[in-house]
Amino acid sequence: MCTFKSLVRAFIGSPPVQHKMKQVLVSTMGTQNEPFSPFSQAREREPIVIDNLAKVSNFLDVSTQQRKVVRLKVCPQATQHRILTGTLKEVLNNFKVDLDALDSQGLDKDTIMGQQIVLTCLKFLTEAAVSNEPESTSWMRLSPSKNVNTSGSRKWEDVLEMFNDLIEYFRAETRLKLHVAKAEVMKEGLLQIKDILIDNSIGYKEARHQERLVQKKLSKTLGHSSRCLFTLLLYYLFGRVSDIEVDMAGGVYKSGSDNKNWLCMGRILTSDSEKMIERGVKQLDKALSLFKFVWETAEMKGHLDLQGHLWCVGEHNRLLRYRGNTYFLHGICL
Repeated sequence: MCTFKSLVRAFIGSPPVQHKMKQVLVSTMGTQNEPFSPFSQAREREPIVIDNLAKVSNFLDVSTQQRKVVRLKVCPQATQHRILTGTLKEVLNNFKVDLDALDSQGLDKDTIMGQQIVLTCLKFLTEAAVSNEPESTSWMRLSPSKNVNTSGSRKWEDVLEMFNDLIEYFRAETRLKLHVAKAEVMKEGLLQIKDILIDNSIGYKEARHQERLVQKKLSKTLGHSSRCLFTLLLYYLFGRVSDIEVDMAGGVYKSGSDNKNWLCMGRILTSDSEKMIERGVKQLDKALSLFKFVWETAEMKGHLDLQGHLWCVGEHNRLLRYRGNTYFLHGICL
C-alpha cells in the first residue's frame, strides 16, 4: 500500500499530469479566477496526520494572537460535560469493538478483564450523564439526604483509574495500539479533573455545579496543542474521535484579486468502486471542514473555498459535489 501511494504521488507530480490538472481547474473554475497548481510541490503530496489544533494553525499560518482567539472560542464548546462524557464513551466503544474481535479469537485473562473494565466505565459514564439530559429538570430531581457522606462519592479519578488499567493491560497489544494511544490522550483531561465529583446522588444543583467545574478546569488547562482538546473538538464537530489522516496535505492557494483562497487536499484510492469513492469523499470532507472551522474561528482574512482531489486507477475523470463543495475524481493510467 505504501509503495502504491508513493508511486501515485510521483505520478501526480509529473509535468503532464500537472498540466492536465491545471486545464481541468481552468475549465471548471472559469477564466475569472487565476489558475493555480495544487500538489505541484513535493511537500504538498506528503501525507499528514491531524491530531491537534497546532498542526491546523501551522498549516493555515494562523498568528499567535489568532490562536488565542481560537482556543478561547473552542474551549467553552468542546469542554462541555456532555461532550466530555460522549467523547470518553466513544473511545471506550471503539475499544470494545476490537476487544470483542479478540474475544472471538479465543479468551484470555486480559481480554476478559478489559471487557469488564470497558463495560463498567461505560455504565459509570452513562449514569453520570443523566443529570445533563434536557428532560432532567431541577424539579424532577431530589435533593441529597443530609446523611449522605459526600467524601465517599464517586469522582472522575475513578474513570482515570479505569483508563489507566486499560492502558496497562493492553500496552503491548499491537492490535489495540490506536485505542491505547487515544486512552492515553484522554488521560490528560482526566488528570485535570480527577478530584471533581461525578456522583448524581449529590443532588441536581450540586451535580450541575460539578459539571461546570469540569468545563472550567478543562478550559483553563488544555492548551492549543493539546491532543485531548482536539479529540473533544472532533467529537463536538463530527461525533467521532479518530485523528484525521490525509494522503496528500495540499495547501492554501490564492486565486484572483478578491482575497479568495482555496484549500485543496488529496486522497489516494485503491479502487474506483462507488463505495470507496463515497468513503474517500466523506473523509476528505471531514478534514476540509475542520480546517475551514479553524479558519473562520480565527477570523482569517478572505474567504476560504474547499476543494478535494481523489485519485484512483481508471481512465474516467469526474466532478463530484458534496455538502456544497467540489471534489475532483482523477483517473490514474500507469
